[in-house]
Amino acid sequence: MSSIAFIGTGVMGRSMAGHLQKAGHSLHVYNRTKEKAQALIDAGARWHDSAGSAAAEADFVITIVGFPADVEQTYLAPDGVIARAKPGAVLIDMTTSSPLLAVRIAAAAAKRGLSALDAPVSGGDLGAKEARLVIMVGGDEAAFVKAKPLFDLMGKNIARHGPAGAGQHCKLANQIAVAVGMLAWCEGLAYAKKAGLDPAAVHASISGGAAGSWAMTNLAPRALAENYAPGFYVKHILKDLRLALECAAELKLDLPGLACAKKMYDLVAARGWEDCGTQALYRLYISL
Repeated sequence: MSSIAFIGTGVMGRSMAGHLQKAGHSLHVYNRTKEKAQALIDAGARWHDSAGSAAAEADFVITIVGFPADVEQTYLAPDGVIARAKPGAVLIDMTTSSPLLAVRIAAAAAKRGLSALDAPVSGGDLGAKEARLVIMVGGDEAAFVKAKPLFDLMGKNIARHGPAGAGQHCKLANQIAVAVGMLAWCEGLAYAKKAGLDPAAVHASISGGAAGSWAMTNLAPRALAENYAPGFYVKHILKDLRLALECAAELKLDLPGLACAKKMYDLVAARGWEDCGTQALYRLYISL
């Protein structure tokens, strides 16, 4: 059993940490809002007042925080994870973040005798709860082998895609496909509603065929029930789409579908719905 610092116990993180805890690993936890870690603390996790303090006690440090700026602060601050982690520790950032930042973190970690993996995930709150996340990894292969037993407790589809930053590039490819796919089912069901059909009945007809997708199966029913609670926040998909557009520009790649998805989610946020789940895109379509 390993000693694990888990930093970020939000919608997905608390379930992911819970799987590690139930497997018998020793948890050290930190979150900006302590209440979100309370269930883990009640089950035996040790609370710390900073990410660096938690990292100092652990063989593995796992982070899943909000934005690249949060990742940078967590790892690279003077009293952050890299400064405080034990030599030989494996650092695993599971936030969707910048590939270039992942490279910087890996280089800074190596200077202190640490290994760093970027390992963003896909699957939302359900995937986290059911331990069937897709985990996309970049970084040193030896560190990946060390971390693989932990990944196996949190996900089902786990792959290393290359050196530092490769996991983030894979996740951005995923988010491009997800966001453009969200447009597809929202537009299809909004069309059905406008044509006078029952969108739920249309969903039942088309979700199992060629139009089907994970989002069509899992998120469309929430939207049709006017349930916009976040499994994955609008503000976070917008962050991911901004990152993807920036990386695409660096690669000199024009992605009009991605640009359209970003524009539509900007409109969702402008309605004040950025703390809703991504299925709130359907709410925008039926209100236009």
